[in-house]
Amino acid sequence: MILDLINKKRLGKELSYQELDYFFNGYLNGDVADYQMSAMLMAICINGMSDEETFALTKVFIDSGDILDFSDLPGVKVDKHSTGGIGDKTTLVIVPIVAACGGTVVKMSGRGLGYTGGTIDKLESIPGFRVDLSDEEIIKQVHDIGLVVTGQTADLVPMDKVIYSLRDVTSTVSSIPLIASSIMSKKIAGGADKIIIDIKVGNGALLTRRDDAKKLSDLMIRIGKYYNREVRTIISDMNTPLGYAIGNSVEVLEAMDVLKGIEKNNTFVDLCYELASNMVSMCLDIPISDALKKVKKSIQDLSAYHKFEEMVHAQKGDLSKIKVSSKEYILKAPYSGVIKKINALELGKLSQSLGAGKVEIQDKIDYTVGIRLHKQVGDFVKEGDALATIFYNKSLPSIDFNNIYKFD
Repeated sequence: MILDLINKKRLGKELSYQELDYFFNGYLNGDVADYQMSAMLMAICINGMSDEETFALTKVFIDSGDILDFSDLPGVKVDKHSTGGIGDKTTLVIVPIVAACGGTVVKMSGRGLGYTGGTIDKLESIPGFRVDLSDEEIIKQVHDIGLVVTGQTADLVPMDKVIYSLRDVTSTVSSIPLIASSIMSKKIAGGADKIIIDIKVGNGALLTRRDDAKKLSDLMIRIGKYYNREVRTIISDMNTPLGYAIGNSVEVLEAMDVLKGIEKNNTFVDLCYELASNMVSMCLDIPISDALKKVKKSIQDLSAYHKFEEMVHAQKGDLSKIKVSSKEYILKAPYSGVIKKINALELGKLSQSLGAGKVEIQDKIDYTVGIRLHKQVGDFVKEGDALATIFYNKSLPSIDFNNIYKFD
């Protein structure tokens, strides 16, 4: 039966809900081996899935665990997800902004996939920060302070946890149906009323073609309608790293600077404002223009930053102990010119090789390493100017300047 289902999907045929339920729950229960599930994931990646299959797989994921119920909380519960990108730390900024504006945010986040960093990995770079809250702790924290960012609880979509890890090491990360089922099952089981999805597209993202990003957008909106959830999507560029920091602790520090109003007027801040404004609009049922005013005010009066501190304190983190490696290498411009391109993918690979991301499933992340860019696309630099600081602990990887930067 197991081999028959793999072969059926290999031939591009449609699997029923019962067949998907049998196969995927068989893997969760240990009756389907890693290599067999890897073969199924690759067949799905190559041949795709129909809408009916994707709806069914989403249900299989949802039904594999508990469903959180926040119906006793006042107002609309809104959640956000990003498909992942190099330097994407938007969750760390927008969740406290939305809470400071009066919204209620229940955010279930994941770990890194491929070269892209995960929000949970970034938060774990804050010493003591708990990402393993129970259902009861999540509900209490949302009641108390209006926001929570946590990993999936053991009982929330356990299917996605095991599939998520296997996709990361089997080159099946970019499958549109698998991405959609993974994201939407977590959002629905996590109790969100309304959801905004930031779909990254470019060489530093899971999806490299805008056509695929549009397909994913449309598919997740259809899944949302099927499950009676309002879903909005934003397609954003990921050919250039998002912001200046790439890694874990370095990204947390950058997010804090944005919340303090220190860092502003760049594409990362603009995207945070766009996402947060949509979320506040959905939460409070107000026009986006009015929501944007609230978002900017929360930065100006530091109420968003104080919400971030409140969340970190509630989840036992200690911001005073966050560390970046003391070993530094300054990457300097070999000649003068205007920066035409900064390759997000190459910087993602470099960050991963430093230890900021996993290569093998059993690898441990080094939270203190990473990259801090000093210049962005469009900046003029002189020969010898510092382009980036590389924070490392092990031996420094070889760096091919011409693979990362293009100058005019």
